[in-house]
Amino acid sequence: MSIDQENNIASHYTTDNLLERIKAALIAGGKNPETLNADDLKGVDEFHTGGVQATEDLLAQLTISDATRVLDIGCGIGGAARHIATNTGAVVTGVDLTPDYIRTAKTLSDMVHMSDQTRFHSGSALDIPVTDNSFDLATMFHVGMNIADKPALFREAARVLTPTGTFALFDIMQTDIGDLTFPFPWAEKTDWSFVESPEAYKSAATQAGFELLSERNRRDFTLDFFDKAFAAIKKNGAPPAVGIHLLMKDTAAQKLQNYVAEVKAEKLAPFEMIFRKL
Repeated sequence: MSIDQENNIASHYTTDNLLERIKAALIAGGKNPETLNADDLKGVDEFHTGGVQATEDLLAQLTISDATRVLDIGCGIGGAARHIATNTGAVVTGVDLTPDYIRTAKTLSDMVHMSDQTRFHSGSALDIPVTDNSFDLATMFHVGMNIADKPALFREAARVLTPTGTFALFDIMQTDIGDLTFPFPWAEKTDWSFVESPEAYKSAATQAGFELLSERNRRDFTLDFFDKAFAAIKKNGAPPAVGIHLLMKDTAAQKLQNYVAEVKAEKLAPFEMIFRKL
């Protein structure tokens, strides 16, 4: 990925005064920023299809203990990292391309007293700033759509994992050919979107020395999740104060509607895939 592409993607995910808006939303939702816990952030810090339920569904298929060294690739503002740390006792390292996300992730972990369990670093998924064989498990939630070079992504995941390490991902993939209607949560326009087929992921994984342990299409889960979310917004007249719209600028509604329409049209679907390094 070129420097220009990385800058475009980082810019896409950068919003003005993100931390201040999250704090204001928490207050509007009845929370005291001085007495938060990690669950109070769930509405905003799990920036992927299905939110915390999708995180739990993937993690339920993994074995994680307080001794597991975990890396979250494309960690965003740290939601999945904090969730893993809270529920398993593991120390989790997060890496993300967007400096504003990393700053926010660190501050949010400070606010919920989790700085000792979560560590965050700025960096590319294609050049992760850690040494070889550093982690037992790598997770990745909705990141590959912004990475054109899937083989390089899997090679880098293989580099940082120990022998027999696990790579568990949850990504939006293309399930049928045809033009897509932009914008989406991960891209304003086609130049920034690199959705690929499940076969492309599996081929890249095999080339990098992984074997596939499991695969699941979450299309039905996605449609049910958004049916309920849109119904709640209609009933309440607005999205919840603390929500992922805070991460998507003023085009959040259109981005989500376009995404759901393409899932309904069976062009896109989020997939879980779990791999083991050979």
